[in-house]
Amino acid sequence: MAASSSALSLPLAARSRLHPTVPALAVLGLLGGLAAPIAQAQQQHRIVTLSPSLTEAVCALGHCAELVGTDRYSSWPGTVARLPKVGGLQDAQIERIVALRPDMVLLGPRSRAGERLSALGVPVQVFDARTHADLRRMLLSVGQSLGESARAAELVARIERELDAAARRVPAHLRGRSVYVEVGVGPTAASAASFIGETIARLGLVNIVPGDMGLFPRVNSEMVVRRAPDLVIGPQTTLFNVADRPGWAGMQALRQHQVCQLDADRMDLLSRPGPRLGEAAHMLVDCLIGLPQVLR
Repeated sequence: MAASSSALSLPLAARSRLHPTVPALAVLGLLGGLAAPIAQAQQQHRIVTLSPSLTEAVCALGHCAELVGTDRYSSWPGTVARLPKVGGLQDAQIERIVALRPDMVLLGPRSRAGERLSALGVPVQVFDARTHADLRRMLLSVGQSLGESARAAELVARIERELDAAARRVPAHLRGRSVYVEVGVGPTAASAASFIGETIARLGLVNIVPGDMGLFPRVNSEMVVRRAPDLVIGPQTTLFNVADRPGWAGMQALRQHQVCQLDADRMDLLSRPGPRLGEAAHMLVDCLIGLPQVLR
C-alpha cells in the first residue's frame, strides 16, 4: 500500500496495493511543511492539483473554475473530469504542467514533481494530510492562499459538525464494537493512527489494527481472524470473496453479515482526506445502519 511500517512510506510496488486514491493520503513536505501562502489578495489563479484531496479542497473553497489541470485520479466534483490530466503520484508530467502556465501547484504525498517544478520556477505548495488535524491545517492554508480564509474556517467548522452529527447517528448496539477497515489488496488496512482510523474512533468504534503498525499497514489475514472484529468495512474489489480467505468464513462478522462492501465511489469518498470527510463519516453510518441488527 520503511521503518515506520506506514503504507505511505513503503516503496511504490508496495503502495500499489492500496485503493487508487489512498496514495494521496499523506505528504512529504518538500518546502518544510505547509508552504507559505502564495497569494493573499483575491485574484484569478491558474491552479494545478496533484492529489484528489487537494482538487476537492480547491473546489470546496469556490475556486474550481481556476483549475487548469489535475492528477488522473481526481474525479470530484464531476466538472474536473474535463480538465487536462497531468499524471499521478510517481509520474507527474512536468512538461505538460509547465505548459499549463500554473501560478499555483498543490502537491500530494511524496510527489516526485515538487523539486523539479520548483527548480523551474513554478510556485509549489506541499501538504501533509495524514490526520484530521493535518486536514484542518491543509484546508486553512489552501484557503489563505486563495484569499478564502473565512470560507476555509467555516469549512473546517462544518466538517467538525458533520462528524459530530454522524457519531450521534450510530445505533447504540454498534457503539464500542470492533471493526476492521480494509483499503487495498494484501490485505492492507487503515490503522487507528490513520485519518480513516480517526473517523472510526469519532463514530465510537474500535479499530482492531493498532496505530503502531503504521498508517496503512499490510496485515496478516490470520491476525484479523484472531482479533475477530464485530464489523468489516472495505472495497467490493477485495471483499467480494472474503469468505474464501483461510479462517474468515467462521468469523462472526461474516456469519452474521456484518460486512460493508463499498463500491468505487464510496471508497474514493472514504479514502480521501478532504472537504468531504464528514460526508464519508455519514456514508459509513448509513452502511452500518443497513446491516442486519444481530449484534447485542
